[in-house]
Amino acid sequence: MNILILGANGFIGSHLIEGILYSTDWKVNAFDLSGMNLEKYEGHPNFSFTQGDIFTADDWMRKAIAESGAVLPLAGIAKPAYYLSKPLWTFELDFEQNLKIVRMCADAKKRVIFPSTSEVYGMSTDTVLKEDESPLIVGPICKMRWIYSCGKQMMDRVIAAYGQERGLRYTLFRPFNWIGPRLDTFRDAEERTARSITQMVFDVLSGRPITLVNGGEQHRSFTYVSDGIDALLAILADEKASDGKIFNIGNPGNNASIKELAHLVIDIMKEIPSFREAAENAQVTVMPAEQYYGNGYDDMQNRVPSIEAIGRALGWAPKIPLREAVEQTILSYVEG
Repeated sequence: MNILILGANGFIGSHLIEGILYSTDWKVNAFDLSGMNLEKYEGHPNFSFTQGDIFTADDWMRKAIAESGAVLPLAGIAKPAYYLSKPLWTFELDFEQNLKIVRMCADAKKRVIFPSTSEVYGMSTDTVLKEDESPLIVGPICKMRWIYSCGKQMMDRVIAAYGQERGLRYTLFRPFNWIGPRLDTFRDAEERTARSITQMVFDVLSGRPITLVNGGEQHRSFTYVSDGIDALLAILADEKASDGKIFNIGNPGNNASIKELAHLVIDIMKEIPSFREAAENAQVTVMPAEQYYGNGYDDMQNRVPSIEAIGRALGWAPKIPLREAVEQTILSYVEG
């Protein structure tokens, strides 16, 4: 199988390439603005990388799609801080550019495995979120935080429509708070744009207090990236069982509040010699969302995925418990 991965240098893309090259004989054609996270695969007989920009590389992408067996358009913005500060860029990349790619896949009659998001459920009142049943509810227009969720939801609907009207072969997958190495950089955290664990580790090491937005009572279901990659490999390997399906990929057993996560991060850092002193002095503070993010922020209190659909179709289930997932993520920031 020849697999085209766009946005290959990112968190999911770089881990997926590792999983493919180490556990299959499939060929990977990778594309991104940078290949920093992919340098160790240079010279691998089943790997090739092209540096470019999906905004301008239409001719290259059209040819690469025509030569592929499956396409994963993973380029996108997945950080709430950017939804607020760069909403148009979020829309242009996550919706407009991905719509262009999906249309290319439909024209070439190629299979697409598209990254939806747990954010599409928005502020759904369902205690367990089901792919084909739970309502998708978002906040008012003035809460710019929802532009990402709405763009992804519209992509889901357009892809399903292409499947219905033009026979597009597709699978939509919804990651629930995947964590692991290469999640974000400390440069992101210095600018307060990193996601939870990276931001917390950086704040502790730099002597800043961990900030709990609105008290950190929001709950998430954290999923270690290796579990997520196992699910994607299963989707790629079994088109018959996954075609036309939407799959939540998360770990409902790892549901915890951001406040609980902060204290777990500090406890684990105390066990790492090079982090111990900073962790012993760590502080936690509370800040209103309006002060931390600005007026355009909004949030959901809990996200628990149903994973029955992917379990039935592909026999997948997560394996990595929360403490191990957080510990492995933190250890990736230990120098040397």
